[in-house]
Amino acid sequence: MSATTIHNFSDIDFDRPGKAHYEVAFHHDGTWGNVLVPLTVIVGARGPGKTVACFGGTHGNEYEGQVAVWRLAQELDPAELTGRVILLPRFCTPACDAGTRESPLDGVNMNRAFPGNPRGSITYRMADFARRFVLDRADVVLDIHSGGRILRFPMCSSFHEVADGTQQQEMAAAARLFDTPFVMVYASAMASGLLTDEAEAMGKITIGTELGYGEATIRQGVRHAEVGIRNTLRHYGLLAGELERARPEGSPPPRIVRAIRLEDYVPAPISGVYEPTAEPGQAVTRGELVGRLYDFDYASSRPLDIRAPRDGWLLVIPFAAQVEKGQTIVVVAEDADYSAPNPLP
Repeated sequence: MSATTIHNFSDIDFDRPGKAHYEVAFHHDGTWGNVLVPLTVIVGARGPGKTVACFGGTHGNEYEGQVAVWRLAQELDPAELTGRVILLPRFCTPACDAGTRESPLDGVNMNRAFPGNPRGSITYRMADFARRFVLDRADVVLDIHSGGRILRFPMCSSFHEVADGTQQQEMAAAARLFDTPFVMVYASAMASGLLTDEAEAMGKITIGTELGYGEATIRQGVRHAEVGIRNTLRHYGLLAGELERARPEGSPPPRIVRAIRLEDYVPAPISGVYEPTAEPGQAVTRGELVGRLYDFDYASSRPLDIRAPRDGWLLVIPFAAQVEKGQTIVVVAEDADYSAPNPLP
């Protein structure tokens, strides 16, 4: 099936039954030519239902989402679907092409560009398109991330706390559909302009993930992404079949933990080389040694001990050995209860 190039966004047919592949054109700033962003719309033949939007490649050096969403764009069969699925496997296409976190065309991080600007630089225009043409149509939004080259997480899905209690409980349940060992509730104050922030503010059931690290394509991360997306489609009635596990039978249910205060995010006090002494996903106690930070500029300097700021679960450590002063190097999350049922078998 060939893809249709779209210059006028209104020409995308979000309602025609079947599957359609598009390349959405965003003109370059300052030169002739376009960035072509792949988008697939699948409208189920089994009747109306909810709309699920799935994003991969919001950051270009995070590959599990790109692989999983791209494959599902090819494999999902409209004859087996109710409702509508909108798939953007390589959303920030310039960053994906370059293998970078930010777009090399304007230096903008797509996950700090929302709600976008139709008259801004290209990344802001792409965010504005997603806001008006994708998020506005969606009931459920999935944004598949991993740690890139900077951070290591245990496999986790994620969301923010929101004021609407019904939305909050539904997101806590939906996050467990990815069958990751952890569901991380993280601080909205850490950043602004996130795709997930925008979708949550619009009242959408919104789930993010952290499914890999090291600018690699981690096999288990791809599995969590694929299983999580398919489970989401089943959970909301778009796809028939039983929910499945991404981990072996007998694995404990996903554990919901939270780090919602800025104080939960420990910055590096100096630039240097980080040596971890604890692994992501490990239970730690307040004051426990979790890493050492070395300043090799001074031959007589002792490494700085990095200790857990509280009891809980170590959810973030650096992946790259070299860290910069101020970079988050440790996050310890606490157990949390959002009264969310576990939908998995």
